[in-house]
Amino acid sequence: MKVTKITNVEFSTMVKAASNKLNKNAEFINSLNVFPVPDGDTGTNMSLSLASGSKYVAQNVSSNVGELGKSLAKGLLMGARGNSGVILSQIFRGFSKSIEGKESLGAQDLADAFVAGTETAYKSVMKPTEGTILTVVRLAAKAGKDAASTTNDIVKVMDAIYEGSKAALKQTPDLLPVLKQVGVVDSGGQGLTFVLEAFDDVLNGHEDQSDSTHQPSDQEMTEMIDAAHHQSVQSKLDPNDIVYGYCTQIMVRIGKGKEVEHKFDYQTFYDYLAKLGDSLLVVNDEDIVKVHVHTEHPGKVLAWGQEFGDLATVKVDNMRMQQETIIEGDEQAAKEETPVQRATELKSQNKPASDVAVISIASGKGLKALFESLGVNYILNGGQTMNPSTEDIVNAIEATKAKKVIVLPNNKNIFLAAEQAAKVVKIPTVIVHSQTISQGITAMLGFNPDNSLDDNQKEMEDNLQYVKSGQVTNAVRDTEIDGFNVKKDQFMGIADGSIVSVSDDLSEAAVNMVKAMLDEDSEAITVIYGDGANKKLADKVAQQISGLDDDLEVEVHEGDQPVYPLLISVE
Repeated sequence: MKVTKITNVEFSTMVKAASNKLNKNAEFINSLNVFPVPDGDTGTNMSLSLASGSKYVAQNVSSNVGELGKSLAKGLLMGARGNSGVILSQIFRGFSKSIEGKESLGAQDLADAFVAGTETAYKSVMKPTEGTILTVVRLAAKAGKDAASTTNDIVKVMDAIYEGSKAALKQTPDLLPVLKQVGVVDSGGQGLTFVLEAFDDVLNGHEDQSDSTHQPSDQEMTEMIDAAHHQSVQSKLDPNDIVYGYCTQIMVRIGKGKEVEHKFDYQTFYDYLAKLGDSLLVVNDEDIVKVHVHTEHPGKVLAWGQEFGDLATVKVDNMRMQQETIIEGDEQAAKEETPVQRATELKSQNKPASDVAVISIASGKGLKALFESLGVNYILNGGQTMNPSTEDIVNAIEATKAKKVIVLPNNKNIFLAAEQAAKVVKIPTVIVHSQTISQGITAMLGFNPDNSLDDNQKEMEDNLQYVKSGQVTNAVRDTEIDGFNVKKDQFMGIADGSIVSVSDDLSEAAVNMVKAMLDEDSEAITVIYGDGANKKLADKVAQQISGLDDDLEVEVHEGDQPVYPLLISVE
């Protein structure tokens, strides 16, 4: 039957279908990361962001589309992760404002809503870049506006919006040279195109087409599940504040076993689990489906899985108990002296009480100890592959119970979520735009608890210019970028966003990276080792760096950070 208008039924179905499509295609979107590093997270961020929006819509029983739009915008805002997730939330914030008060939507309403969404999204970014998700939404909205001027058929308008997004997506490599160099389209734009494709499918009465879904491998599904679990961990969250206490993960062999009652249908499978908790992630291929969900009823999750196949693996963690252990460990660590660099020792001595709290986003026990010794009050677990949501940052700000708060994102992909959080909370909050862990550490050397919030922000941001940030990690695919022919599994040294060294040897990649970072003003080098490295290797790298210049002062610290075996700063 032809759709002549979008009612609450169609709107809810469109949002749910879009959330499912992003979920299914998250790993494909992640794979479009420009740098071949193991931290591609655009797909995961967009999927989890829209899942939050979809949940808010599902909980709203209103028959008014405008009211459902408000729920979508609120859910997206609070669940927004990474810059792509925040921009997606801003698109639908403008969209929802445009349809406010409308019982249903016609063709012109739909076109106008996407135009409004485009305007809001562009305003949310300080320096909009073409060749990104912004280009895709702008040209998609233009196509919808043009179509609405010639027809009142809402399906044709949605067709035009979707086709416009596809055409725009193909243009992104021509607008961003780095995309063309690597041979990919913009990942955020690809995610939005999947959203619009789902909307179009619903209005056309099409079933989800399996040939348009890029199925993740078994390893990729495991990585997605692990990422969803780690994203939810906060180091000082009160266990009593955890609403759903059991992190439940299962892997089901579809159609196998004695208890099978249903043929696997993604929508049916997902919808039941969505009612049992939050932080839901469901990924599947033809043979297995993997689930991650936070719930109070793990038994129901297991039983539901068995209705579609046998349980290949089951993992249930009591997150309240885990949190109690973390807090106990933090209290014990606080009693022990932590070896820190000279600047750290200076900052930790006679630290005065203050009504200003500093939040740092980082992952790894060593980094946590380092930031706390510099005067950071609260560590929010996150970073590469684990971008915290707007709501996570809001909760962290409120948990400090401070009168004023400073946030160190330590990752440029967290900037927008942090800025949105600062707008949501009532506590005066500023963001110091640290793009790396090294910048975050240097920023803390400019913190003075007696200064005003604005003065601290200025002083800390001024400090960012005095440090160069290096990261060493392995390549996850072959590519040619920044003048290097990179092979899978080789080590790359990335200095302030550019690849400057490539080697089969980790220490060689690190030392060559430092050579590229040094200048006549360089004095101090800090080496922080994490997963994939150890103290012996870090000490070896430090010794080789010292050999480059006798005047260099080199320090080594344990960071325990994921993804990057070595973080190296030059000051």
